[in-house]
Amino acid sequence: MLGELDDDLRLSPYTGWTRAHWAALADRVLLAARRHASASHARISFPGAPGGYGPDVDALEGFARTFLAAGFRVAGENGRDPLNLMEWYAEGLAAGTDPGSPERWVRLDEHDQAKVEAASIALVLHLTRPWLWDRLTPGVQERVVDYLAPAIGAHYPPINWIWFQIVVEQFVGSVGGPFERGDIEAGLALTDGFARENGWYADGAERAYDHYVGWALHFYPLIWTEMAAGDPAADARRPVYLRRLERYLHDAVHLVGADGSPLIQGRSLTYRFAAAAQFWLGARSGVATPAPGMLRRAASGVARHFADHGAPDEEGLLSLGWHRPWRPIAQSYSGPGSPYWAAKGFLGLSLPAGHPVWTAVEEPLPVESHDYHRVVSSPGWLVSGTRTDGIVRVTNHGTDHSHPGSALTDSPLYARIGYSTATSPVLAGEHAEHPLDQSVVIITGSGEPSHRTGFETLVVDRLPTGTLVGASRWQAHWVDPDRTRPDHGYGRDGRVRFGPWIHLVSAVRGPWEVRLVRVSEAGDGKGVLRVGGWPLPGTGRAGEATATATATVTNGAAHSRVTGGRGLDASGVTPAEDASPLAARILVPWCATIGPARPGTWYDAVVFLGGREPDEPPAVRRDGAATVVVWPDGTTDRLEAPLMTRTNGPSGGVL
Repeated sequence: MLGELDDDLRLSPYTGWTRAHWAALADRVLLAARRHASASHARISFPGAPGGYGPDVDALEGFARTFLAAGFRVAGENGRDPLNLMEWYAEGLAAGTDPGSPERWVRLDEHDQAKVEAASIALVLHLTRPWLWDRLTPGVQERVVDYLAPAIGAHYPPINWIWFQIVVEQFVGSVGGPFERGDIEAGLALTDGFARENGWYADGAERAYDHYVGWALHFYPLIWTEMAAGDPAADARRPVYLRRLERYLHDAVHLVGADGSPLIQGRSLTYRFAAAAQFWLGARSGVATPAPGMLRRAASGVARHFADHGAPDEEGLLSLGWHRPWRPIAQSYSGPGSPYWAAKGFLGLSLPAGHPVWTAVEEPLPVESHDYHRVVSSPGWLVSGTRTDGIVRVTNHGTDHSHPGSALTDSPLYARIGYSTATSPVLAGEHAEHPLDQSVVIITGSGEPSHRTGFETLVVDRLPTGTLVGASRWQAHWVDPDRTRPDHGYGRDGRVRFGPWIHLVSAVRGPWEVRLVRVSEAGDGKGVLRVGGWPLPGTGRAGEATATATATVTNGAAHSRVTGGRGLDASGVTPAEDASPLAARILVPWCATIGPARPGTWYDAVVFLGGREPDEPPAVRRDGAATVVVWPDGTTDRLEAPLMTRTNGPSGGVL
């Protein structure tokens, strides 16, 4: 169906995709889902091993998440429904909410995951009210309200889940059912505390920044104001939410690679093109900027990236994976129905064909038009995009899904020093739990690397030359993790042993990072200092053990290199098998001290990720207490000691 459509390079010169391509993709996913539905359509059980919550939850997810796609599809056509989606899902609603049906759904007071899925059901019932809800029999309407009602007064975790309660109760109240105004007001007050600088939200009280910022924490507030339009509280909040979204989107469009890949960072990556939802939300909500053509370019780029890499697959199914199936990407809560939260990426289809986001000519992404160095202060990220290769890189000094002073294991999804649109962190195998890629660690005599979660952010800034600079410090620690707790994608606690403090400074320009590291007086954690670089599929080589030890990984599309300065005299390339969704085998370059790190000494390493073999690296030298960096483009930066040791948190200002 999708393959039968020609690219439209007049309207969409970057992706070729139009609204027809999006509609064809949605229809393909929806028709494929029907083949796995129960007799009355209430349960959609996709193939694959059950998720951590069992097959009943999996089947509910299959219904509720594909229902999102169906709702967006019909709403944007003003009720036109050639696939008979509303009648098909109406049968499922009737059976799923019937306590006596063999296809009945898990209830909200039986399993917490039902609280998540209930929000999707309520949202679609709102969007398609004239064509679905209003045509249900009174008995089915009553059963639907009864199914959703346990949201009232229930406990929801103080994260993005609060919005699920707000959306459900808002819908139930709108159709004359019971709801508790106090729940909504308390939930709104709680979510106000998630707001951070420049339009960003944290997913709760921790430094939790990932794709949930766009596909949940911006998505639901503005959708709720639509549902509650006319309510003074909703009408007063909408301009605030809109300003936040507009500011956030200026960062978000800088986090998409030229090939359409989103940043490979954070949990729930198997939701794939749900990352497009934030751009459609901007169009639906009427942000002034970015322009509609850029918003569609970003959204279509994300979806086409996955479609061109096998997601959905030949049968139209979305597996647990990134491109093709790769089960280790899943968290313990993920089952075969979970990937269908990707349906949020179809939000654009809720907009009619004449909407400006569909009629405007695509505009280039920032990474397609120029190089940039961007400070994103809330998550503590230094963002570097390079036009020649279309790669976006993030150097991370502010995100770990924890808080300063904690001592957890490092989650590869949050606590690595670098993330990009061209690489994936090591997510499985030995080096997922024992940091190697994009890390600075102390290695014990038994070979165990330290962790950095709980670090303090010292600075995230831009120098007058445009070079980005960030710094953080942490007490190296080793954790015997508690494995009885479920894996939700972030670090684990357990029995902890502490070592020396590590101070890290990053100077970033283009594809290069100069990484400066100092270790405090060594205690129980005395050991080798190792600096890990970007992981890539490909071939690797290591230079001789000299004062300029170099390790390189190269393939046809990208190159990764680490060059150690004085004292980082060892280097190597370490393979990891079945550790990344991007390839069966990846390689990680690194450099290290030959013996224990010398306390109080500044070590330097140059880390590279680019689309071609690098030329001369930056030159780094010490000048008294300062470090001088001469970049390949001739720019010179002097990093003074106060910059490298001050504690002022994320700022985003200019020194």
